[in-house]
Amino acid sequence: MTEALVLGGGGVGGIAWITGLLAGLADAGRDVTGADVIVGTSAGSAVAAQLGSGLGLEELYARQVEPALQAHEIMAEMDLEAFAAELGLVMGSGATVPQLRRAMGKFALGAKTVPEGERRAVIESRLPVHDWPARTLRIVAVDAESGEPRVFDHTSGVGLVDAVAASCAVPGVWPPVTVGGRRYIDGGVRSMANADYAEGASRVLVIVPMGAAEPFPSDSPLEQSVRELRARGAEVAVVEPDEASRAAVGDNPLDPATRAPAARAGRAQGRALTLTWTGD
Repeated sequence: MTEALVLGGGGVGGIAWITGLLAGLADAGRDVTGADVIVGTSAGSAVAAQLGSGLGLEELYARQVEPALQAHEIMAEMDLEAFAAELGLVMGSGATVPQLRRAMGKFALGAKTVPEGERRAVIESRLPVHDWPARTLRIVAVDAESGEPRVFDHTSGVGLVDAVAASCAVPGVWPPVTVGGRRYIDGGVRSMANADYAEGASRVLVIVPMGAAEPFPSDSPLEQSVRELRARGAEVAVVEPDEASRAAVGDNPLDPATRAPAARAGRAQGRALTLTWTGD
């Protein structure tokens, strides 16, 4: 049986929650981190890279809850209501999903953010190891100009830090990432989980910090991807935050202060979680 672990986007709070959830599952005797394939998008790409670092779950969990071990983060200074309204205008500017992704890329390229190098240093701080792991790791980003998705792996000729930075480049909040002369934005613009990139696995666990709903129009939404994976014979389980985890993350998952409470809530949820695998 080939197993895939799909980790979706959700800011620094999402990184912490996923880490806590995985630790809680392991506490309960259900360690899923040895999956044959890991697909990471945005926050999920950071966790996926961390899982390939050689550090154990206890060490990765400690990096979320202990201030002395936490990665350096930049507080995203933003008016969430104004940001949502601006994104609404952008998403109303295109008729098709590819057009909307290109519009989102144009918006990201024109936004005033911190310098690209400053943001890259944050990603470097998040990752204990900067080399691609030996295991199969797929990190999803979107080309800011063409709107086309790009899946980075160890064969792409792209450094792990750059791949994760690209996947985490939230439009309008963080700068698009330059890779090989192209600019890339958050893989969540295509789908918050990109679960279809787990195709071929016989068992797929999808973990989505922001829930199963897609915030952007998508031609590969999670519900459709799960349905198609099951139609091809895969067993699939989808895990979303419970009420306590949603409360711990709060209204701004980009706030670094969410890390410790989100990780603890995720661990509690993981310990109590019953995974339900379903397939056609």
